[in-house]
Amino acid sequence: MSWDHVEATDWLAVGEAQLPETIALRRAIHAEPEIGLHCPLTTEKAKAALAGLPLEIRDSRSTTGFVAVLRGGAAGGGQGSNGRTVLLRGDMDALPMNEETGLDFASTIPGRMHACGHDSHTAMLVGAAKALCARRDGLPGTIVFMFQPGEEGHHGARFMMEDGLLADPAPEAAFALHISPNMPSGVLVSRAGPLLASANTVHARITGRGGHAAMPHENIDPVPIAAEIVTALQTFIARRIPVQDPAVLSITSLHAGGTAHNIIPDTCEMLGTLRTLSEATRTTMFEAFERIVTGIAAAHGATAEAWIDDGYPVTMNDPRALAVMKGCAVAIGGEDAYHTMPAPMMGGEDFSYVLREVPGAMGFIGVAPDGTDWRTNPPLHNTKMTIDEAVMARGIAMHCAMATRYLERGFD
Repeated sequence: MSWDHVEATDWLAVGEAQLPETIALRRAIHAEPEIGLHCPLTTEKAKAALAGLPLEIRDSRSTTGFVAVLRGGAAGGGQGSNGRTVLLRGDMDALPMNEETGLDFASTIPGRMHACGHDSHTAMLVGAAKALCARRDGLPGTIVFMFQPGEEGHHGARFMMEDGLLADPAPEAAFALHISPNMPSGVLVSRAGPLLASANTVHARITGRGGHAAMPHENIDPVPIAAEIVTALQTFIARRIPVQDPAVLSITSLHAGGTAHNIIPDTCEMLGTLRTLSEATRTTMFEAFERIVTGIAAAHGATAEAWIDDGYPVTMNDPRALAVMKGCAVAIGGEDAYHTMPAPMMGGEDFSYVLREVPGAMGFIGVAPDGTDWRTNPPLHNTKMTIDEAVMARGIAMHCAMATRYLERGFD
């Protein structure tokens, strides 16, 4: 029987033993969701659960996030804190939406809900920290547990990295898990290479000359100019962006006028989202967006401004790290416990900041509740999203197995 099988099987038993405390912590976090970079209640709950463990706690200056560093003993080669370092990430923030699950522990704060599973991510990471601390003497290296707020569009990982929290010790590998109610319960799904897209917000403002709508020839109407820009952007993607390295650009808001039916407005504002799967295509689209917006406006005698907010980079899984993740999933649950994602998802994830600097991998673990169809369950970011809490035992086991597997062997 291989080392991987024995260790992974042992970790699953440990995860199941941790499950009652993990469920209790998840529910406590779920009932008091917080948004953005500052989640003091969630941080307090996580730190309380970690109290008394042999961990070095380092707080973020710009967020309420923190890292907990576990330095292994001298076993497994006698390397101790001079051996390998691996990072495990759990995000903590919720979403600005009302909850409609009807759960006994549903959100007590109107307009906030843990609809993306970050409550379970934090709870699983705490469970893994407890399990690994109990085996500290047998760890040949260092584990960094990253408890991160501000994943939902607030760049929490980037801020924590800028605070220097991943610098000492610097991890040589990084892993993260994300739950999904639309995948079979307990199954891990991922892929090598791009897993999730870069995510940028695009803006444009077209300035013409307003006037009476019955005499458009005396004005410069920004509305048809904006419409032409939208069409031109989609044509550019269809004819100039290779299908094997795609881009998605959706203009989601056009705003102009509104004061009366017979007035041509001076300006029209555009808002949208841009998703790509490579930095090359991302750069191409940045340049094309500005060129098309300003060029078409100028062709009609108008002026335009175009700008793009800094957003998440592509979430890129290192093939070596993905092999470690897949091996642990199979060792824990058998060959059917890992599925390869056929294509990247166009959603964004700020663990991408970590993976841009550290080779690693992220995977989705199915949490479809018993008696439900994972294909039709309320998805992430839905007011009725729920999970099978028992799967968190497997999530704890995965964290532990990936960390110990890397500390023992690296990417070999």
